[in-house]
Amino acid sequence: MHSKISKVIYWTGAILISLWFGASGVFELTGNPIVWGITRQLGYPPHFIYILGVAKLSGVIVLLTPNRLLRLKEWVFAGIFFDILFAFFSKIYVLNFAAAVDAIIAFTIISVTYLMFRKLYPARYSSAIPQPL
Repeated sequence: MHSKISKVIYWTGAILISLWFGASGVFELTGNPIVWGITRQLGYPPHFIYILGVAKLSGVIVLLTPNRLLRLKEWVFAGIFFDILFAFFSKIYVLNFAAAVDAIIAFTIISVTYLMFRKLYPARYSSAIPQPL
């Protein structure tokens, strides 16, 4: 796949996830009754909802920062993945499968976005221990 196409796919996914998680973060911090109602129904305490809101908005800022904070973006992708995973299983357990469809959509978007991120910014790992000559 051409690098330009990978960039378009990456940024489209990053923007969609940022809109999704940004809105969710704002709703959590402003006490939106629908979001709070569902989150409380799933069994999460109020203080956790505020923490989620701050984490989501912080992650959106990092995710939308171009060509910087690449290691931190890895953490943001992991955080989004776990948020979606927990939401999926919580909704299936407490509500029903139909309530978890949004998590499946979000998981698909974040997975494709992460694959394009890795394609654009390949991980380069090196040993922290100096190698003998």
